[in-house]
This record gives sequence, C-alpha cells and structure tokens, in this order.
Amino acid sequence: MDIKNIKTLGELKQTGYKSRSVKEELRENLIAQLQKKHEGGFEGIIGFEDTVIPDLQTAILSRHNILLLGLRGQAKTRIARLMVNLLDEYMPYITGSELFDDPLAPISWYGHNQIESLGDATPISWVHRSERYTEKLATPDVTVADLIGDVDPIKAATLKLTYSDERVIHFGLIPRAHRGIFVINELPDLQARIQVSLFNILQEKDIQIRGFKLRLPLDLQFVFTANPEDYTNRGSIVTPLKDRIESQILTHYPRSVEISRKITQQEALLTDAQRSAVEADGLVKDLIEQIAFEARNSEYIDKKSGVSARLTISAYENLISNAERRMIINGEKSTFVRISDFLGVIPAITGKIELVYEGELEGPAKVANILIGKAIKTLLLQFFPDPEKAKKNKKGNPYNEVISWFAAGNTLSLNDDLSLAEYKKMLNSVNGLKDVIKQFHPRLSENQQLLLMEFILHGLAEFSQLSKGFLDNGFAFSDMFDSLFNLQPDDEDELDDDRY
Repeated sequence: MDIKNIKTLGELKQTGYKSRSVKEELRENLIAQLQKKHEGGFEGIIGFEDTVIPDLQTAILSRHNILLLGLRGQAKTRIARLMVNLLDEYMPYITGSELFDDPLAPISWYGHNQIESLGDATPISWVHRSERYTEKLATPDVTVADLIGDVDPIKAATLKLTYSDERVIHFGLIPRAHRGIFVINELPDLQARIQVSLFNILQEKDIQIRGFKLRLPLDLQFVFTANPEDYTNRGSIVTPLKDRIESQILTHYPRSVEISRKITQQEALLTDAQRSAVEADGLVKDLIEQIAFEARNSEYIDKKSGVSARLTISAYENLISNAERRMIINGEKSTFVRISDFLGVIPAITGKIELVYEGELEGPAKVANILIGKAIKTLLLQFFPDPEKAKKNKKGNPYNEVISWFAAGNTLSLNDDLSLAEYKKMLNSVNGLKDVIKQFHPRLSENQQLLLMEFILHGLAEFSQLSKGFLDNGFAFSDMFDSLFNLQPDDEDELDDDRY
C-alpha cells in the first residue's frame, strides 16, 4: 500500500503507525543501513571513512546534537546535508500545520484544535524527507525573531487576540523545522545574545517570545558547523551553548594526494565535450593536488585559515578549460593537458589562499607560481632521479645532454597556445630530452612522452639546473649560468621576478 494514500488520522492508526522522535528515526535508520553494510547515509564523502564518519555515526546512535568543527572546505555542510538520507522517505503530519505536527503528538494550538474537533477524521498529509532539512547561515544581523519567532501585531488585531495567546506568534525558522534537521553554519558568527536564545531549545525544549513563556516541546536534530579560527577572529561559541551540544567532531583535509584526487575528480564540473576532447594524464591530476598540499605547508599562507578543497576543484576545471581553449584556437579536435596549461590555474589559486605578511610582500600571483613550482619539484622525484644527486653520479648524469644543449646558448620558449605540431617540434629540438623519457619510462603514448618532456624542463628549472623565465602566455628556458652572468647590475630584481 502506498502510504501517501492515507488521508486521515483514523487510517493512519489502522496501519499501526507509532510516533518517534527525529533522533530515534535517524538512529534506527542508521542501524538498518549499517546492518546492510551500507555507508550509513554518507555516500560521496571521501577521506573520512576512518575518522569523521565513525564519530558522526556514534553521535547519531547516541542521539546527540552535533558540532562539526574544522577549517574551510572540509565538507562540513555537505555532511550535514547528507544526514537527510537517514530520515524516513515520507513523514505524516496534520494537514495545514505550519509546524508539521505529528498526528499522534501535536504540539501547536492548531494541531491540538484539529484533533479535538475532527478526531480520527483529521486530514493527514505527507512530507518528503528533503523538505525536513532547514539551513541557516549565521551572520551578525540574525535576530531572535528570525530563529525563534515574534508576536505578530497584525495577526493579533485581525483575530482580536491578546499578545499572550499562542495564535498571535509568527514562528521563526527553528519551530518551523520541527521534526526535522536544523543546521546553523558558522555558529561563532552568531551574536552571543542570539546564541543564548538557543539554550532552552536545546535543553528544556521550550521557547520564550516577547516576555511570555510558551511550552513548545520541539523535536529537532541540531547540527552546527564552525571554523576554529573564528573563535579568535570574529567571535566565539559561548561556553554554555558548547556545553549543551553533546558531540563535537573534528574534520580535516585529505591526508594523501590519492584521496584529494578522488575528491577533485568527483566534484569537478566538466562537460561531456571536455571529458572526451581533453586528455588529462595522472601526472597533471596529481600536480593539482600537490599544489594544495604545498599551500598548506607554505610559509606565505596562513595555516589557521586553511586551504579549501575548492582550490583543487576550481584549479582542475581551469586546467581543462585552458587546454580546451588552445584546442579551439588551433582548430584541433582533441588535445592533452600540458604543464604550460598551469598558467591557467593561477586565478583559481589566488582567490582561495589567505596570505601572511611575507606572502603579501610577494603578491598572490607570485605565491601561486611558487606553489606550482614546488609541486613540480616534489613530483619530479617520483618519476625521475634527483637532478642534484644525478650531478654527482659518477656513472653519468641522465640530464647532462639536456643541460649541455642549453649551455651551448640554445633557448626554448613554450607558449600555452602552441599547436600540437609546434609543441612537439620544439620539445624534440632539445637534444637528449626524449632519451631521458625512453630511459625511465619506455612504454608511454606520444602525448605522455611530450608531457613528461616538458615536465623535465620545469623540474630541472626548480632544481636550479636551468633558468625558467615567465612570458605573458608561457615559459622561456635557458642556461642557468648564462642567465646569471649576463645579468646587468640594475636587473637584480628582474631576475627574481623572472625566476618565479
């Protein structure tokens, strides 16, 4: 039988329906999912399987209100929204009730009046679980009236009621979320006096509006999110409120490049045309993630602010789009991501990092280039020998022929809009470059060979074996020592700019 066909209280009673709190509902549905070896309603959350998710499930089993505490971009809000999956698909309520009154346990004047007047003939409606989720971003201008409610003088005058009558109240977001999940994002941004108004709701489950007390036993699952840095920068969670939130769960950033890469690939919004026409090798995907890891350890970036997972997602989207743009300009049907395409990810980095004083002196664009360079330097060692150690190797330096080619006075400029034929021709012109690829990675496609050839040039520059200058739309490689010796006294600052 389709439960939505049940239209009256009498019909609902005949089904054996029993009331249960939203916390009991979440608990029982979680138990059912865990028994079936499911992920407990949190599918799509990657990297928290052994840390955050078990803590969250424990809190739900304990029927706790929850505080998710972590830096920006750690999926706190995503987790809160996924809790809806643990609710029943449909829930019955008294038709017309603005508080979604339980037909067997109404709490509002309207609900009680309907039951008393109509009895088993009381009309019943059904609400989908997606409508049982309410989210509020805490901002300094949020008022008690927004969250809890206020007396409506127009309603009082129209119905000729006194202000002490429950029917003159215009309920706020929290009462309207009755029998559902209520989320407050960025809790420390809520003014202290507003946080105090939540005390009774969390503990005694009553509300007070305009001087009179209304016993309203709200049934809610509260989830709060907060950034620990907010405790000192903009505000704090008042101690009595923290005391009433039973479980505080710490979130964190991905702990490995592999996990971070899975998140980026899952969340990046690419068109089907981009996915089919633009080839992205595993190397460039790992480089994107490594940039974020370098940023989280950078002396130029405020560690307390964090580096959001949104950085890698936006950067990867820009990377693909930059390659797509080159493909369109050159009239090609397909292309692959090159290292020079990383110029296109700089706008995605600069807006998502908070610089300390030293970083402000360098400038966001330069810091972004430094991060890209460090990521290249880190990953080069996973694919090829350390250039510094190779220099001292008595058996021969695999990079020797490449470095000698530049030492002979040759230079190479790689623009990010070069056609495939031009790109291939220029990389193949560097003596010994292709031989290094064949020596260490003999079984690669042509596109992968070309990518690694450019990768080696950038890597050698990061290890100070070559000089890398920045063009408006690309890079110029030359001999390191020749660049130093030809430097004019007045050009010292320019070297620093070109190096990064």
